[in-house]
Amino acid sequence: MKIVHLLGIAGVESHEQPAARLWGRRLEWPMMFVALWIPLQWYLEEMQEIAPKLASIADWLVWLAFLTETMLLSALVRNKRAYLRGNWMNLVIIVGGVPLLWQFMPLVGLLRSFRLVLVVMLLARLSKSVRILLTRHQLGNTLAAAFITMVMSGVIISRLDPSIGTVWDGMWWAWTTMSTVGYGDVVPHNAAGRLFASLLILFGVVLLSLLTANLAAFFIGGDVEKVEREEKETDRLLKDIAARLERIERRLDERQSAKDS
Repeated sequence: MKIVHLLGIAGVESHEQPAARLWGRRLEWPMMFVALWIPLQWYLEEMQEIAPKLASIADWLVWLAFLTETMLLSALVRNKRAYLRGNWMNLVIIVGGVPLLWQFMPLVGLLRSFRLVLVVMLLARLSKSVRILLTRHQLGNTLAAAFITMVMSGVIISRLDPSIGTVWDGMWWAWTTMSTVGYGDVVPHNAAGRLFASLLILFGVVLLSLLTANLAAFFIGGDVEKVEREEKETDRLLKDIAARLERIERRLDERQSAKDS
């Protein structure tokens, strides 16, 4: 048994019906956004930035979203028992996360914490999709290089130029500089800081071009791969047709030879 089955986050298996796999992929990112809303809502509730009635409506919408996903995929998969057994965490979350229960049971905090388990569950489930997304066309390497450059540049500029007080201000300056936005709210003032800024601007232009090219290749790559698959399928069909015609011609020649003899 795989670890994802033990954790109850197996999702739709690769051998399941095409419709189930299709809807499993379609629902991944919408459910991801729903799950990410959970910690945001908690923050808004702690800061009293959201009305209790609106928070209650959001609780029900989140619960209904996960209930709908589980019911839809359960209906589409061929082996429903295996799907529910491999995704037992969904059932725990749905049963224990009913917002109505929070009003009458004393362990309200424990029940609400189930929603954070949902976030971890979906992140784990989407980790494979994210890895596949980032490995295509070196997109992940480019983003990693941009992040490392931003952090290191923020540390360096905060040491070179006293006018940039903290490392966080330095990283903000580095990001706006690399992206060629340049808000101007944080700028270097001494000669060393400006020299380093000039080098970062040149490197940022190159890095931004690479990132743009990789993003374009990623979005175009799907269509290119689809065309290549169709061309391969067409070539296979043509070869199959040619082989059949060759067999037909051979049999006709054999029959003609038999008649002549």
